[in-house]
Amino acid sequence: MSSWDTLSISLVQRASGLDPAANRALLAELTPPDSDLVVFPEVFARDFGKPGSDLSPYAEAQDGPFGTELARVAGERGATVVAGMLEISGDPDGRPFNTLLVRGGAKASYRKIHLYDSFGYKESDALVAGETEPVVVDIDGVPTGLMTCYDLRFPELTRRLVDQGAELIVLPAAWVAGPRKVDHWQTLVRARAIENTVFIAAAAQSAPRYSGHSMVVDPLGDVLVEAGDDDETVAATIERSVLEEARRTNPSLVNRRM
Repeated sequence: MSSWDTLSISLVQRASGLDPAANRALLAELTPPDSDLVVFPEVFARDFGKPGSDLSPYAEAQDGPFGTELARVAGERGATVVAGMLEISGDPDGRPFNTLLVRGGAKASYRKIHLYDSFGYKESDALVAGETEPVVVDIDGVPTGLMTCYDLRFPELTRRLVDQGAELIVLPAAWVAGPRKVDHWQTLVRARAIENTVFIAAAAQSAPRYSGHSMVVDPLGDVLVEAGDDDETVAATIERSVLEEARRTNPSLVNRRM
């Protein structure tokens, strides 16, 4: 049983650029000083660029320039900060991992399991998938599961994270814009929260290339905060009492028969 009362969360909705140094500089500029947990989007270290681009020149080790700056900013702010990067994988073709780094009050990493071979894209041409082992990390007492973008469309991953004790899911994304995409995003974030009676904190890159709408959703599907399309930082505080009440009201996790 975890022991926490509240956790303050900020979601930084910002489109990363093609200059890694400029993106690193934004970590200090955009990380607020008053949150327990700050979540940046997927691949914040360097955007994917044009579909099919070779990403190997932009891959780093976890303790490279981006990871080092992320840890420095997190320590300076007294927070846990999560952000996405391209990580050297050792792949013979040079394809990196799409990796989330957790630094500051907690330290962990997660390599994206489900690559975006969908909606006309083929992410697996440029990236290597991580091992199919879910990652749960303790953030200020809150058992927190890590997911990235397209992972959202695979409900079994969220369920495995919750079965490992997650009470909050952190979901950085670069959710590509297009017909129905905002509706899919909003629907799926809320669905994963409702069906698992879990909080979800989803930080997305902003328009026009991406869909925005970063959001924090509670275990009954109520949206605590939601950004619009453009650059924005939004904040919410989650409460464990809300999770406990949701699981009393909707004990679906214990009512399972399969």
